[in-house]
Amino acid sequence: MSDHVILLHGLWMRGFALSMLHRRLMEAGFRVHRFDYLSVAATQQRILDRLQARMAALAGEADAVHLVGHSLGGLLALRACLDGTPPPGRIVCLGSPLKGSAAARGFAAWGRGGEVLLGHNRELLEQGFERWDGPREVGMIAGRLPLGLGAMLGHFAGEHDGTVAVAETRLPGLADHCVVEVSHTGLLFSPEVARRVAAFLRHGRFPLAAA
Repeated sequence: MSDHVILLHGLWMRGFALSMLHRRLMEAGFRVHRFDYLSVAATQQRILDRLQARMAALAGEADAVHLVGHSLGGLLALRACLDGTPPPGRIVCLGSPLKGSAAARGFAAWGRGGEVLLGHNRELLEQGFERWDGPREVGMIAGRLPLGLGAMLGHFAGEHDGTVAVAETRLPGLADHCVVEVSHTGLLFSPEVARRVAAFLRHGRFPLAAA
């Protein structure tokens, strides 16, 4: 058996946005699956039920079922692994505001229109988690190239990727954390990010420098 990886996209995206990362992780030797969901229209419980069912279905043919989530996808990955007994595996978050998103709070401040744009995951995006005490090792790759819509909505302190501040990604309880010179969307296309993801899934730590 081999390790399987489930990729989760972020808010306002669909699974095709993960194509480049999908290909690179396949080249690294993983069995890769894209989890497509309606990030605004679907309820959070519906998304989590489907994700947990997918993990359980793969568990019988895999040594481990890892999760890699971009932005909101990382928040949902952690949330899914707090319930029940997930199969063995690790989680990598890419630019996920695990401590809550200033950009999301900026959208919500627009009133009903902003709330609709955030959908059923608004509370999770705005508040995040206090810390991670779940059963899986979690690694975070944050970006610090400040290009993105969120820079106009959130009042970021310190480094950010245009949508999420680096400080918003530093959740107590993470196994490892690293910062790379890419934007929020660029996290999905960077070869360095893909190498770091593969390293963490195998070893539970990020390499000290890009290979």
